[in-house]
Formats: sequence, structure tokens, C-alpha cells
Amino acid sequence: MSNKIDGKILVLDDDQGVLYTAKMILKQHFETVVTEGDPKKLDFLLNQDKYDVIVLDMNFSYGLTSGKEGIKLLKKVLEIDPEAHVLMNTAYGDIEIAVEAMKEGAVDFLVKPWPKEKLLATVKAIFDLSRSKKEVKDLKAGQKIVLNDQQRKYGEIISSSPAMKPVFAAIDKVAQTDANVLILGENGTGKDLIANAIHKKSPRTEENFIKVDLGAISETLFESELFGHVKGAFTDAREDKPGRFELANNGTLFLDEIGNLSLPMQAKLLTTLQFMQVTRVGSNKVMHLNTRLICATNMPIKEMVGDNEFRQDLLYRINTVEIHIPPLRERREDIEPLARHFLKVYGKKYSKEKMRLNETTVTKLKAYSWPGNVRELQHAIERAIIMANSHLLAPEDFLLLERPDQNVIASDTYNIEDMEKQAIQNAIRNAEGNLTKAAKTLGLGRSTLYRKMTKYKL
Repeated sequence: MSNKIDGKILVLDDDQGVLYTAKMILKQHFETVVTEGDPKKLDFLLNQDKYDVIVLDMNFSYGLTSGKEGIKLLKKVLEIDPEAHVLMNTAYGDIEIAVEAMKEGAVDFLVKPWPKEKLLATVKAIFDLSRSKKEVKDLKAGQKIVLNDQQRKYGEIISSSPAMKPVFAAIDKVAQTDANVLILGENGTGKDLIANAIHKKSPRTEENFIKVDLGAISETLFESELFGHVKGAFTDAREDKPGRFELANNGTLFLDEIGNLSLPMQAKLLTTLQFMQVTRVGSNKVMHLNTRLICATNMPIKEMVGDNEFRQDLLYRINTVEIHIPPLRERREDIEPLARHFLKVYGKKYSKEKMRLNETTVTKLKAYSWPGNVRELQHAIERAIIMANSHLLAPEDFLLLERPDQNVIASDTYNIEDMEKQAIQNAIRNAEGNLTKAAKTLGLGRSTLYRKMTKYKL
């Protein structure tokens, strides 16, 4: 097995002795060493192959010592291959020529006659630099591809339903503005996909899209998470940390589950939005913001204002434009294409690309009310693929489909909370997921129903 470096070196010099010596030295260490004495063949060589290092003579015409020929050839090399790493080679140690060559893009400069160790060490150093730059470039390209793939997956909205046409129209209109957007819809309808689609269609698409799940942030960490902190601001602040607003500066900040914020947290958020500036916890330095804000909630936020559970002035700030996403039961045309999409995604994930839905299963899926919306359908397809014994998914593979036994309260259960939970489940099921209708049946306000659903993890 060869211990040579897998690299390509080109040496261009009119001195055959130099070419012979260079090849003898470099060939012991590199897999490919090409030598050429005719500068007219430079175009052909560079268009035929790509070299890690090019050793280029400064003077080719007899008697010339100005280095102008070398500079001209250097420019040609970089014109053909802007990423080329060129080592200039001359018998005349003129510092002015060296400086000019470096200004034009040469990486280094050697003076002939050179010790073989000097040539080898210099070529190796330039080779390492060349490969490092290539690796960084490849890594960035890979990261960009991964990011683009994630964004395409994140922003993919599958729908042909007439009920979604107003949503798509609103996305197109609002995306080109900086207007604050409030997205309303039940759990699992894809509010995050709508927010991401707005960002991708906006002039801020090249900037950050930062999502914050406000329902998962405790009141004690609210300021630190959203506004950032400096080292030592509190016990666990071991280093400076930028907040989500800061990370989204010049981009888009998506605040999901904004209806879950307590009144004190709402007040802090409102202050930030009024002045569009943040100060990290423990710091006095003010940072001015240029952030596009998109919020979302599954809660009846306007009714919450009436119940003094959500600040009206904050609602005015966040809902310049409202977008309502219809639940899946109101766009049943989307059930089959969504199911087939998830079938493809999870079939590939679990190496079961041959999985199919039979017609009876499709009919059953379309008949179900999907109270958990698209997210429930997604999870149902994933589970069915994992557990199926056949490549054809049958109705019995979907355990989330109608469960009649859940409509009956156990006669031996007298625990008030258990009975209340069951009553809420039954009301939601009988209302086919329509929470306004379910709340009316139960004699509750929608905001009260939401709180109880959160309590019982429904």
C-alpha cells in the first residue's frame, strides 16, 4: 500500500533540470506530479485537470528577469481556476516581484536554487492549505444542502382543499411585508409550517427563522430565553448567551403557543415589541431589533381578552394580520394525499418503501374526524408502518380509529376529576373536535375548556 499523498502537483518551468529535480523530489511523496516546459500548454493542462498545487516559473523567455511573464501566467491560472494555489519560482530573489506576485494571488514564493527540503516543505504546506480550504468549502456546501432539505421538509404544505385557498392567498400577500402575523388553529393543523412558509417567501428568507415554544418556557427562564443573559447574571449563567430575539434579528421570530403566556410575561413581551429593543439579563446594553414577528396559538385568544386572561394591547401588537387554519375534518380532500405523503416519508425512514394503503383503509381514514388533525394522521401512519405485518396497510392497522368503549364512563368510577376528564373527552368526540361546540355542550367558556384540556393532557 502506497504511503504517498493523494494529491496532484503541476510544475511549469522552462528549465529541464528544474523540472527533473522537482519531479524526483515530489514524486516520492505525491501520487501525481506533472511537469511541463511550454507555457503555451497551460490552458490545456488546467482545463484537463485540477491541481492541488501549481509551481510556476517567473521567467520563460531567455534573458528576461523582470518576472512579468510569470505574473501574466499567474493571472491566467487564476482566471481559469480562481481557487488555484500557486507557488511562484524564480532564480532572482527580487522582493518587489515577490510582493507583486502575492498581491496578484500567489500563495508563496521560492528562490532558485532551492534545497530539496525547502521545496518539499513549501509544497506540502500549500497542499495542506489547499485541502483545508476544500474541506471547509465542502462542509459549508453540505450544511447548506442539509439546511435547504430541512427547510423544504419544514415548509412543505400539502393541500388542494378549497378551505386552504384563503390561507395560501394570505401567505402570498403578507410575506412581502413586515406586518406582524397571528396564526390561529387547533393543535396539529400545521401553524409552524405556515409561519415558515411566510418566512421563506419574504425578503428575509436568507436570515434566521427562530421558533420559540412559549408553552415549554417557565416563567423564571422567560427573560433569559427570549432576551438573553450575560455571564454571572444568575447562578447558572456560566457564559454569555444571546436570546431568541437577538438570534432572529433581521430575520423572523416565531412565537408558538403565545396564548399560554402568563400576564406578567405578556407585559414583558409587550414592552419589547413597543420599543423593538432588548437588554440581556444582567446587562445595561440595549440592542435595537429589526425582527419580523409571527405568533400562533390554538387558544381562543379574543375570548381570553374578554376574560382578562390576555392583554388587549398585546393582541393589537401581534395580529396586524390573522390567518385561520381550518382543521383537517374541514378539508377531507387533503387526508388521502397527506396519508400517502407520510407513507412515503416513513416507508423510507423504516426501509419499508413498498408499503401501500388499500382502498378500504383510505375510505376509513377519510371517514375519521381526526381531532388531532394532521399531526395525529402523521403519527397514525408512522405507527402503522412500524407495526404492520404486511406491505398493505389495512384498517385494523390504525388503532386510533373510532373507539366506542371510550364513550362510556365506568360505573365504578366516582372520582370527580376522572368523571370530568371523561365528560370533556365525550363532548369533544361528539362535537367531532369542534371545541366551541364542545364547550357549549359542557356549559364552559372556551378558555376554561382549554385550561382543563391542558390540565388533563387532552
